Amino acid sequence: MAPDSQHDDPGFGGLTDTDYDVSLDEPAMFRVILHNDHYTAMDFVVEVLMRVFQKPVAEATKIMMDIHQLGHGVCGIFTYDIAVTKTSRVHAMAKTRGFPLRCSYEKE
Repeated sequence: MAPDSQHDDPGFGGLTDTDYDVSLDEPAMFRVILHNDHYTAMDFVVEVLMRVFQKPVAEATKIMMDIHQLGHGVCGIFTYDIAVTKTSRVHAMAKTRGFPLRCSYEKE
């Protein structure tokens, strides 16, 4: 006679779904930051914010001004893998265009 359900299957050792206390945590979030320098063109920073971070032009311009006036600006908050990928994309774009634009991420 075949088992009626997975719980009757001797391969499960008699444990049911309710015998486990499973807790799933939210993933850690990371703030991605662009840093001011005296060489990177403001238009390029706006372009990066629009292309990498999908910011509309008005928001990208505001963040660019924060970077210029405050020394840094937050581009967004992402999971670790996305923060690392976006940081790498910024550095690759900056290198291709010959700018020393720095981008970093920190735990939220």
